[in-house]
Amino acid sequence: MKKNNILLINPWIYDFTAFDYWSKPLGLLYISSILKEQNYKISFIDCLYRYNSGILKITGKKKLKKDGFGRGSFYKEEIKKPEVLEKIPRRYSRYGITEDIFLYEIKRIPIPQVVLITSIMTYWYPGVFRVIEILKKIYPDIPIILGGIYSTLCYKHAKKLSGADYVVKGSNVESLLLLLEKITGNKGNNYYKYDQNLDYLPYPDWDLYEILDYICIITSRGCPFRCNYCASYQLNPKLEFRNPIEVGREIGYWKDKRNIRDFVFYDDALLINPKKNFIVLLDEIINKKINVRFHLPNGIHAREIDKKIAKKMYQAGIQTIRLGFETANPSTQKITGGKITNIEFKKAVNYFLKAGFKPSQIGAYLLIGLPGQTLQEIKDSINFVKECGAHPRLAKFSPIPGTKIWEEARNYFNLDENIDPLFHNDALLPYISPDITEKVLSDLRPIC
Repeated sequence: MKKNNILLINPWIYDFTAFDYWSKPLGLLYISSILKEQNYKISFIDCLYRYNSGILKITGKKKLKKDGFGRGSFYKEEIKKPEVLEKIPRRYSRYGITEDIFLYEIKRIPIPQVVLITSIMTYWYPGVFRVIEILKKIYPDIPIILGGIYSTLCYKHAKKLSGADYVVKGSNVESLLLLLEKITGNKGNNYYKYDQNLDYLPYPDWDLYEILDYICIITSRGCPFRCNYCASYQLNPKLEFRNPIEVGREIGYWKDKRNIRDFVFYDDALLINPKKNFIVLLDEIINKKINVRFHLPNGIHAREIDKKIAKKMYQAGIQTIRLGFETANPSTQKITGGKITNIEFKKAVNYFLKAGFKPSQIGAYLLIGLPGQTLQEIKDSINFVKECGAHPRLAKFSPIPGTKIWEEARNYFNLDENIDPLFHNDALLPYISPDITEKVLSDLRPIC
């Protein structure tokens, strides 16, 4: 065992379907850089790393298949479904490296003092549990700390069933560092600064990856809206911003160092206070002629779009736009959060089109399967988005405990109060919804 050596793990995905849609454990990469500043030595295993040499050997491929923006399929192996999902008529798989490759990677690294495991979707916890189960057999006396989205939203579930020695929730860095100091005896300094201001955070540790197709960026954390179906505020209750000039420096840094062309914004509220933040960043990119491509997959707020912003976005090299629209029904818009109106949406799309964007670049997320939502509302929303000149992208509703709509959704879908987090999976919508069946979904896809 090496003193102060920490093993970081991004676990497998266990699901009916999964795709590398610009998916990276950004929080874990920030933690890696922070730990290095505090004199820890880092080992890293990303179970979802598509360029793993073992996976390339299994598939017999010298090059990985990907699209023009670096996205592609994960390697997968079909596995037995969890008991509560046995009646779901779909195949269930483990996505990522094989268990044999995982064991091989474990043997290659120094024995750690502590293992840190992240978690993302709440219903992906079986992959997290399996990693912990394997590690406990190999390192029975080495403490495991579990953090991330699942451990935050399903803290009691994770603490009771995961097998981790410590379960942390939220994004407080100081408490994690104090816990590590208690375990390892490594005394660092200035723990508090990481939680004071986002600009005190070091750049994420992208050098952990030998091959990179894209890099993920945050300019802010949190969201001012409280949409009734969204759990974002539970993860980051406080709205914080980075210095946009510093964000521009980071983009330029990674472009030069790793020759990265595609950058993906992970913000929940990228366009909030645009004059002080996003517009400043766009100007920085334009003026310094940083020739890269940007993608906005998380659903930006169309209300903030005007002619000026749309033009600057086009000039800066933004390629992928996703607007959070949810529905064209004014009543449902108000109930779910009131963040957009049809007039605002139409204006935003028109600004984008006039700036030079193609309709195929402008996607609008439409939430389907809300309790009581009619099929006609969904069809009207699809048609409205298309008439405006954007591309409808259906997002299936999933009930999440702690959201404002949870009790209504639980009753509507006849779910137990302590339902297994596996039922947070939007893939289950056609099997639990009285309205959105598989046939309804198959009928909707062609008109999108």
